[in-house]
Amino acid sequence: MSRDGWTNPRAMRAFTLIEVVVVVAIIAVLAGVLLPTLSGAREAARAGVCASNVRQLVIALDAYATDHAERYAPGAPDFAANLVRWHGSRTSPAAAFLPGGGSLVGYLGGDLSAQVRACPTFTPVARALNAARVGFERAAGGYGYNTAFAGCDRAIVGIDPASGRSVWSVVTDRLGAARWRFARPASSIAFADSAIADGNAVAGVVEYSFLEPRFWPEAPAQRPDPSVHFRHGGSRADLRSANVAWLDGHVSAQKRRFTWSSGVYAGDAAVLGTGWPGEEDSNVLFESR
Repeated sequence: MSRDGWTNPRAMRAFTLIEVVVVVAIIAVLAGVLLPTLSGAREAARAGVCASNVRQLVIALDAYATDHAERYAPGAPDFAANLVRWHGSRTSPAAAFLPGGGSLVGYLGGDLSAQVRACPTFTPVARALNAARVGFERAAGGYGYNTAFAGCDRAIVGIDPASGRSVWSVVTDRLGAARWRFARPASSIAFADSAIADGNAVAGVVEYSFLEPRFWPEAPAQRPDPSVHFRHGGSRADLRSANVAWLDGHVSAQKRRFTWSSGVYAGDAAVLGTGWPGEEDSNVLFESR
C-alpha cells in the first residue's frame, strides 16, 4: 500500500510474478512425484488386461480339447508349409497372419479374437513392427503358445547321453497333445507374453507365437533362443514380469529366472527382456509328464 492508502501497481505486479513462479515450481514438483505413480498405475491396468487375455486363451484351449477328443489345438499344423498358426493363417510365408483359419480362433469369440490375443503393453510395438513389415510372426499379437509340447503330438524316443534328458520326436504337428498327458496342469505352461529379441531397429524384438522351452526337445543338450517376454512392471528388464497362463486355467505373473542368447539373432535377450521363468534349468514347465 502507498502512503495515501492506494495499492502500488509496481509492488502488486512484482508480488503477482513471485506467486506465479512459486505456483509453477509447486506444479513441477507435484508432476515429478505423480507422473511415475500414474505411469505405474496405467501399466498395472494394462498388465491386468493382459492377464485376462491369456486366461481367455487357455479357456479357449480347454474348450478346444473338449471338442477334439481331448487333444489341445495344434500350434502350427503342417509347419513345413508355414501358413497356419493357432492364432491365424496367411496366404504366403511373407504375409502377416490374419485371424481366419487359425486352429484356435473359432474359440476366441469371432471378431473379438484379435483383441483377446493383443497384449495392450505390446500393442504399440506390434503396430510399429507391422507398419515397417518387420518380423516373421507379424500380427501374432504378442502372445506365445507352448507349441513344442502342448501344440503338437510328441513321443519320447530315447535319452540324450550328453545331458541325460529325454529326446522327443514329433509324431504329427496336425494334432495337439492329449490333455491327459499333462499330469500336473497347474505347473505346465499353456500361454504367456512372447517375443524374440532379434535386435531390429524398430523395437529390438519381434512377435513370436511359440513359447520355446529351455532345451530343444529333439536335441536336449542345446538351447533355443528364449521367447517368454518379460514386459510388465519395472523399468529394468530383470525386474519385469510376464503373464503366464497354465494348463489348469490359472494365470500368474512370473519373473525371469534365466536368459541367454545363441548368437543367431542380433538382439541381446538379457537387455530386451526375454528369458524363462522357473528355478529348475529344464523343460519341466513345458513338457508333458
